[in-house]
Amino acid sequence: MNNSWGNSSLENRNQSVNITRDPLKRNEEVAKVEVAVLAIILILALVGNICVLIAVHINRHKHSRMYFFMKHLSIADLVVALFQVLPQLIWDITFRFYAPDIMCRLVKYLQVVGMFASTYMLLLMSLDRCLAICQPLRSLHRRSDCVYVLLTWIISFLLSIPQIVIFSLTSVGNGVYDCLADFIKPWGLKAYITWITLSVYIIPVLILSVCYGLISFKIWQNIRLKTVCESNLRLSSSKRATLSRVSSVRLISKAKIRTVKMTFIIVLAYIICWTPFFYVQMWSVWDPEAPKEGKG
Repeated sequence: MNNSWGNSSLENRNQSVNITRDPLKRNEEVAKVEVAVLAIILILALVGNICVLIAVHINRHKHSRMYFFMKHLSIADLVVALFQVLPQLIWDITFRFYAPDIMCRLVKYLQVVGMFASTYMLLLMSLDRCLAICQPLRSLHRRSDCVYVLLTWIISFLLSIPQIVIFSLTSVGNGVYDCLADFIKPWGLKAYITWITLSVYIIPVLILSVCYGLISFKIWQNIRLKTVCESNLRLSSSKRATLSRVSSVRLISKAKIRTVKMTFIIVLAYIICWTPFFYVQMWSVWDPEAPKEGKG
């Protein structure tokens, strides 16, 4: 779901053309692999997220807060599939960007909108689960759900605006044009990659880690409380009242742990899929000795 984008807009196209190789040619064998991988990612992303939306729609609990956030997370992932993966797939097939400058800027803008929206929708869902577990009386009000989701989309659109300025249709020689980034040298590319890494990966992962750390601690407290209550049940003279308390704790715990497990699996997939990509991106711009395309 959340990590369908494997060949992002931050790849080598975003860098200036490497002078060690002919900018008008490419390795066709590598291109075929890229196209195949992107096609598989696109199919999985479309099928997976459409199935999630259908499942949420037919579920009898579809009006619950949890399913509301899941629906918008899937919509954000569909935006990634349709406006990031699909254009990148077409681009890899054609090799060059055959469209006007305005389309170049629009495609690059929408590619990052989906990335921000998917990430921040997952953050919103995790924060909701954290509040529901740790401070249920202060958790997000149902009426505010739409407002928080709308704010998430607005923030995603605003944070993507730099893409419109950075990317443009640029000549690569012999009358050939491509959609490339124009960075201020020598620090522009480093600033761009670092900003995207911080806003899409590092800061969200830190927030998610805190959320699930607090959730784990609260669940541990809940389990310990149940153990104490069950011990007191054997000693209490008012067994009916104590039994009622034990059952109440157990029911709340089961209902909430089920949704926490579901969101945790999504978060874990998010971290596993994004970590190698951002590691390589940061390595490529901050390490002068990092291997570059076309070197050697």
